[in-house]
This record gives sequence, structure tokens and C-alpha cells, in this order.
Amino acid sequence: MLWAGRMRLGTVGILLALVHSAAACEFGPVPYRVTGIVCRMTKPAALLLNQETAQVIQAAFRNAKFPNITGERSVRLLGKVAYGLSNIQVNDLSIEQSEVELKENDAIDIAIKNVTAFFKGTLTYGYAGAWFLQLFHSVDFEIESSIDLQINIKLMCQEEQVAADASDCYLSFHKLTLHLQGDKEPGWLKQLFTDFISFTLKFVLKREVCKEINFLAQVLANFVHDLAANFVRDEDIGLDISLASDPLIKANYLESHHKGLVMYKNYSDVFSDSVYSPSLLTESRMLYFWLSEHILNSLASAAFLDERLVMTISGKKLQELFEIEDTEVQQKAVQLIFQGTSYNDSVAKVWSLTHPEISLQPEGTVVKSLVAVEINIFPPGEEPLMVLYMEKEITVTIQAAYAEKKLILRPSDSRSVLRFPECSIDDQSIRNFLQKMISVVGIPEVISRIEPALTSLMNSKGLHLFEIRNPEIITRKGYLIVQLDFSFPNHLLLDFLQKRF
Repeated sequence: MLWAGRMRLGTVGILLALVHSAAACEFGPVPYRVTGIVCRMTKPAALLLNQETAQVIQAAFRNAKFPNITGERSVRLLGKVAYGLSNIQVNDLSIEQSEVELKENDAIDIAIKNVTAFFKGTLTYGYAGAWFLQLFHSVDFEIESSIDLQINIKLMCQEEQVAADASDCYLSFHKLTLHLQGDKEPGWLKQLFTDFISFTLKFVLKREVCKEINFLAQVLANFVHDLAANFVRDEDIGLDISLASDPLIKANYLESHHKGLVMYKNYSDVFSDSVYSPSLLTESRMLYFWLSEHILNSLASAAFLDERLVMTISGKKLQELFEIEDTEVQQKAVQLIFQGTSYNDSVAKVWSLTHPEISLQPEGTVVKSLVAVEINIFPPGEEPLMVLYMEKEITVTIQAAYAEKKLILRPSDSRSVLRFPECSIDDQSIRNFLQKMISVVGIPEVISRIEPALTSLMNSKGLHLFEIRNPEIITRKGYLIVQLDFSFPNHLLLDFLQKRF
């Protein structure tokens, strides 16, 4: 029965991190006004988590420390009989069925049926007879139980993050039998103990199991919240995932709304014009993430301020850029720029001069930026020399996808205007060549560097541990939707609970 409660907790911990109730939080009168991120989990995902976390919850209960149980009772002609059950451990556990129901705008109900649990430990009992006769014994015991567990989870908002009240907890015993020293049919004295020990045992198990469930529900909620906060943070750049509005609890899905404001040093991010509405998401997939265009713009600004939008190219990669075609114009450009210096002794630096502007449109993510390109050569025995500086106003539409645990970025509809401030290149044919080089090879090269960098960043947060199926990244005017099905890596919670308990 204790185990059944813990199993329920596994589901509760995940769901709690995705749904939030505003019982203790104050939100404005306009729904979703400051919502930058939305997470929707549909019922199939809740059912999957309920199933997948069973082993995690079982492990948590096996690591739990069950309290000793003591009692005393007066028996006619025999005097007082005192007993104590200690070293209680779960020896075996099986769960036949677990069900999750979402009660609209009320609670998450989880019913765990036909839980068979065997407990073992030591029974110490003492008998003080009417003629001062004293008998004390210590024997091993086994408790065989069959239990149903019902937990109704209320969700609350405390300090703008989720809190859970799982105190509405019920245990129903179909069977609770105490066996002493393996004897299935104990003598009359042992049977006497069994009768009133069982009553006490039921009461203690109900109390301790429900208390443990309530505690573990909040622990898991905090764990998943911290996990999510870490996922959206990289060094000094992070996202505020505190609650933005009341949650939605529907019969077919759970939904949470978060501010999503960028946190970076003294950078101040403000957002109060969200276009989110629950009707923008469907219920056909297991998990949905909705992101406002404002978030991507703010992240780009923070990356710019943190000087992350800088890239250097040298050696073979630099050679590939300038030798996209074997023509006289290309050879002339190489000679004019590199002055006979090898590519290995040359470095191209590319960086953003201004905050990139990001616009989400049905055709993809449109990125506008003013980019600078500088090439320096390092002739042997001479001082480094800057041989080319140019600026380029770039507008590129990018379509994003996720497959085989890698982020894929496909550039399309690239437009640019090339400028050569303080540059001695007057040959129009060479200028046209440089324009083509940047558009045809340069932009794809930059994006090809971004792909593995972002994939590596996401994997460092544990995304690769999930089995993500048929993910789709959909852009609309002003917002982006990620929808997917998944399998949950239950060892994440297992590792956490083993460390915690």
C-alpha cells in the first residue's frame, strides 16, 4: 500500500511541474497577458508517465525508512501484552493496475488497484501474567497485504511556482495478515497478537503512507521545476519560468503558463502583450510547447550582449568558402585578399554588429541582422594585417526540425546587401563574387556551426535521454509551437530518488 502511494507520486511529480494553481498567487485580470511559454500535457502522456514511473516509485519506497510500531493491550487473566514491530522493510511488491483521471478545474485523481505488498521485520512482544510471570520473545515476521489506493491531488501556486496538496489520500485494505516465523497458522498466543496488531498496523500504514505521498509529491514537483529551470539556462542567460496565470485542468489535458522573461545580468526584459489562447493548441499529441516571438528576440539580444554571436573560420573551412568555383574572378579575389598567404595563416571573423531581429512567420523564423566580416592574414615574420572588412545586412528565413536527436536548421529565402566601408576593393566582379560566396556558402556555413552547438547545449541538459517521436516545429505569426510524442526516461527520477532517500 505504501508502494501504491509512491507509484502515484511518480506521476504526480511530473504533472505537478507542468500544471499550476493560483490559490496563493496574484495574477492580473487579463488571462495569459504575460504568458511567454505554455506547456500542455495531454491525457495519453499522463497515462504513460503513470505507467513508466511505477519502478521509480517502488524504488523510492524500498529506500524509505518505515517507523517502528509499538502498542500495548490488557488481556483478561493474562495481564498486559506489549509489542513492537521494528526493522520494517518491503520484501516484495506488485501493482496490478493504475489509472489517472483529470477532473476539470479540480484535481488529478490516481487510483492504484490490487497492490500486493509483503513487509518483513522483527516482532518483539512481552507478556506480564497475573502471578508476575513474564514472557518476552523476539521473532521475525512477514506482513502480507492487498491494498487499493486513491489519491486526489490539489494543485496550488506558492511563490509563483507549483505546490501540491496530496493529503486527500485513502487506503483500502482487502487483506492484511501477520505471519510469525513463517508459521501460517500460529498458536493461540500468536493469533492473539495478530488480531490487535493488525488493527494498529492498518492505522499506522495509512498515516505514514499518505504522509510520505504528500511529502514526495512536493519533492518531485520541486525536482522537475529545478530540472526545467536548468534546461532553459546556459551560464549567465536563463528564462524566468515562474507562473504567469492560472492553470487549465481539462478532462483531456493539463496546461501551465509561464512568464518566459529572459534573465541576463542587468538586461531588463518586459513582456505584456501575449497572443496566447488555449485554442492555439490541439489535443492530438502528447506534449506541446508554445513560445512567444518575444522570447526568441530577447534570447538573441542576451546572446548579443554576452558576445556569443561571434565566429572564426580558418584553414580548410576558409578555403572552401573562397573556392566555391574555379574561375578567373575567384582566383583574382583570392590573390587580392590573401596576398599569397596560405589559408592556414589567415583567419576570418564573423560577428553581429547589432541585436538580431527575429520574426516568426508561417514560412519559418525570419532573422534580420547586420553582420561584419573581417579577414586577417599572418604572413611569416610580419605583423598581422587586416586585408578585408565588409558589412552585410542579412535577412534569412530558417525552418527548424528535430530528428535523430539533432536539431536541423534549413535556411531559405536569403537576402542581403553587401557594404564595403573603408575598403579598397573597387572591382565590381570581385564584389559580386564575395556577395555570392557569402550567400551561397557563408550563411549555410554559419548555420551549420549553430546546429551542433545548439544540439550539444540541449543534450547537455538531458534532452537526448528522451525518446522523442515525430516532433514538429511549427511557426505562426508571432509564436512557435513544438509538438511531439515521447517516452519518459524513468531512470532520471530513479537516480534522483535514490540520492534523496
